[in-house]
Amino acid sequence: MKRILVVDGDTGVRARIAKHARMEGYDVTEAGDGETALSLSRQQNAFDLMVLAVNLPGMDGFTVLKAVRTFSAIPVLILSSKNTAEDRIHGLELGADDYISKAFGSMELVSRVRARLRSATHEEAVTSGIR
Repeated sequence: MKRILVVDGDTGVRARIAKHARMEGYDVTEAGDGETALSLSRQQNAFDLMVLAVNLPGMDGFTVLKAVRTFSAIPVLILSSKNTAEDRIHGLELGADDYISKAFGSMELVSRVRARLRSATHEEAVTSGIR
């Protein structure tokens, strides 16, 4: 079972994402702030993917992403109400694998999660010599 860390300061948004991910069969852990997300992501092989909001209490999502990239290549999907080209580029340049506007549909998000996990599984197989 794939493990997903869902990080959002908005309890309702976080719960909705977690609910849909669990319905798809994922094991979901939730975090409501950047410090908790960073601490959880430091656990070795704890998660297969992170859904990370930009606007978080304390440490923002971009700061979390930058820190995570110093020790992990976990796929990260950024969620943000900031939807300018500059914001999307900034998130992707920091190492995000995808950037989704907070005006997202649950099915779109789940589809993007599946795609990222498929991609990560394929990359692992190629890296380990399995084709």
